[in-house]
Amino acid sequence: MALSLSAASHSLCSSSTTRVSLPPAAVSSSSSSPSSPSLVSFSSSHSLSPLRSLASSSSSLFPHSPSLVQRKHTNRGSSNTVVSPTRAAASDAAQLKSAKEDIKVLLRTKFCHPILVRLGWHDAGTYNKNIEEWPQRGGANGSLRFEPELKHAANAGLVNALKLIEPIKEKYSNISYADLFQLASATAVEEAGGPEIPMKYGRVDVSAPEQCPEEGRLPDAGPPSPADHLREVFYRMGLNDKEIVALSGAHTLGRSRSERSGWGKPETKYTKAGPGEPGGQSWTVKWLKFDNSYFKDIKEKRDEDLLVLPTDAALFEDPSFKNYAEKYAEDPAAFFKDYAEAHAKLSNLGAKFDPPEGIIIDNGSVQGEKFVAAKYSTQKKELSDSMKKKIRAEYEAIGGSPDKPLPTNYFLNIIIAISVLVLLFTFLGNNNSSDYSGF
Repeated sequence: MALSLSAASHSLCSSSTTRVSLPPAAVSSSSSSPSSPSLVSFSSSHSLSPLRSLASSSSSLFPHSPSLVQRKHTNRGSSNTVVSPTRAAASDAAQLKSAKEDIKVLLRTKFCHPILVRLGWHDAGTYNKNIEEWPQRGGANGSLRFEPELKHAANAGLVNALKLIEPIKEKYSNISYADLFQLASATAVEEAGGPEIPMKYGRVDVSAPEQCPEEGRLPDAGPPSPADHLREVFYRMGLNDKEIVALSGAHTLGRSRSERSGWGKPETKYTKAGPGEPGGQSWTVKWLKFDNSYFKDIKEKRDEDLLVLPTDAALFEDPSFKNYAEKYAEDPAAFFKDYAEAHAKLSNLGAKFDPPEGIIIDNGSVQGEKFVAAKYSTQKKELSDSMKKKIRAEYEAIGGSPDKPLPTNYFLNIIIAISVLVLLFTFLGNNNSSDYSGF
């Protein structure tokens, strides 16, 4: 997002103006190659043509996305028809777990990690912290599935990402688009070797194209004052310098195509063989691997076949940004930690959750709070999975659960009960003995 979010243009000034979308992933705007991962999506007015053939104006590209419905309300005998948006149901936790596995299969077959990262970032990155109302404030609300927002210059090519995940949405209809976008984005980072993102789900979708944010909320790749521009855009989202730099590190994934953006070479030794559609210029040598090479390569400036945009260079030119960029170039663990936190924060921007606390899935298990007993270890050795399951089963058998402690101290009560019984039998035994010992 930090240049990943989409270096988007603030407006489509004219058909001859090329704008940049700088996300952690950009895809080809050509509908013929939906699996081609390119990190930055650059768009011009010409890139909108695929959309016109897929959807009519002000409509969703997908048949089951919520639409406006007619509801009749009778008031004192008179009948008035009121148009109101359908309410999006909360995502189903079990379906979220299964969908994540399907996304992993998609990633391993289509190599579409960059564009899925970009999809989640662009849906969330329209957030404006100065607007309180939902969905006017923008953010992670699924609005990117509607054509008006897809036509924004920053989102050129993202129709391909939507086509990639639509079969998953059809299979798991009880997951909101907003959740699916963020699930796909976080899973793509993790599957590319990046950190596990501490995600939560339950985002509510907007229901109509009229609820899409206006164009111009995403960043450009080559503004006159790159550092100032980054702060203007990301501060509006409530993000700070550390988060801007950390998120920029997602440019370790993907590539840019000069014929669509005006940035980068048509082909390099790192992109001429794909995977996906060959061509473009990547930021890193292994552009489908998530690591800290983005920072190392920009710092060393050792390879002319690697892309460095003005907003990338600014990370080592601006004093505040440079502190973090230097750190991440030297310390991959610090980068992973800060990136995971920033990505999770970004994915929640502007979202309305149902339930309000959100839904957490982890390692295929739906959780409220992680099972406490599983944190214990013996002789500095982690408990085995079978032992954890046994402890958990015994814990739940006596009334406990992962997110609810026992109402009382069960084991203490057992000890007290046994002690009382011992005393009672002792007392009765003494009474019986005195009876038998009498004359």
